[in-house]
Amino acid sequence: MSVIINDTCINCGACIDECPVEAIVDEDDNPEGEDIYYVYSNKCVECVGHHDEPACATACPTEGCITWDNIGESPEHRSDITDEQRSSKEPVVE
Repeated sequence: MSVIINDTCINCGACIDECPVEAIVDEDDNPEGEDIYYVYSNKCVECVGHHDEPACATACPTEGCITWDNIGESPEHRSDITDEQRSSKEPVVE
C-alpha cells in the first residue's frame, strides 16, 4: 500500500475525483466490506509523476483521513517518505 484511507472517511468523493490512476473506490466497491473509501495498493503511485503530493489527501476535507502506509505492490512511491512516517501512519498532509 502507499496511502490508506482510515475510518474517519466521510465518503464525500473528493479523493476519487482527484486520483490520476483511479486507485480509489467508494464504499460500495470496498473489497474489505467497510463503509469507507478504499485505495488499491497495486494501483496507487502516491501521485509520483502527477502531483507534488498525493492529490487525494490534498482534496480530502477530513483532517488526517489519508495517511502513509507501508510500501507494497505499488509501482511507484515517494522516496522522501521515511519508514517511520509510514509505520506510524502519519497523515499525508497536515
